[in-house]
Amino acid sequence: MRFARLGPIGSEIPVVLHDGGAFDLRPIASDIDGSFFASGGIDAARAAVAAGTLPAVETEGVRVGAAIAQPGKIVCVGLNYSDHAEETGATLPDEPVIFMKDPSTMVGAFDNVLIPRMSVKTDWEVELGVVIGATARYLDSPDDAAAVIAGYAVSHDVSERAFQLERGGTWDKGKSCETFNPFGPELVTADEVSDPQALGLRLWVNGVERQNGTTANMAFGVHYVVWYLSQFMVLRPGDVINTGTPAGVAMGIEGQPYLRAGDVVELEIDGLGRARQEMVQA
Repeated sequence: MRFARLGPIGSEIPVVLHDGGAFDLRPIASDIDGSFFASGGIDAARAAVAAGTLPAVETEGVRVGAAIAQPGKIVCVGLNYSDHAEETGATLPDEPVIFMKDPSTMVGAFDNVLIPRMSVKTDWEVELGVVIGATARYLDSPDDAAAVIAGYAVSHDVSERAFQLERGGTWDKGKSCETFNPFGPELVTADEVSDPQALGLRLWVNGVERQNGTTANMAFGVHYVVWYLSQFMVLRPGDVINTGTPAGVAMGIEGQPYLRAGDVVELEIDGLGRARQEMVQA
């Protein structure tokens, strides 16, 4: 199934997308969030669609919000693609590189992204976003991870490299600026993604292709990452994992053409939809 959230910021309506239309989920759920996943919301939505009990909603000209409501946490994996590590001059790590991102950075797939004040190195990163659907703690093996994944979405892990790498401390402050995680347009349930390690990811800046990779190049696959994280933290319904980016970021390109106000970024992942954001000065 495919889910989305439509409407003005703070007043989004949860919908299920089916047969070319959008159907209001509010008869069975207040939002697409941790409670929705924990209470069997996906199965309830599937049953309601089959019964034809959900009212249709208009989508023309309506804002598309983040594919899920603000998560409890956003966990990110750094240097998780062999080609990205190579372009940045880094060695592939022996274990996943983990950092956190402020959950309030999540915005809609077509919302503006704010270039922070003092920023000179705002960068793009198309990533496969994983949404957790059930509590995961100390999973026995990566084989157990599939059962706790609700679905997938296009995630834009916007980064400010000077804040991240040149200002000391952790990476988090270069990742947690306002609007730095557009997410969506849709949440695609896990059953519709036959192999999360066989998805193409692409990103364009002002119409110029900058990233064109595949999740097959992940150093640590989706299921491994979910298992690994569960050894160190409890993953809860509605949490998000950004699983890393392929080669082609501004930091690794000759001339380092970092984002400026007025630039337009478009990104897509096979089967998960396409997003577009304009950069605006904060």
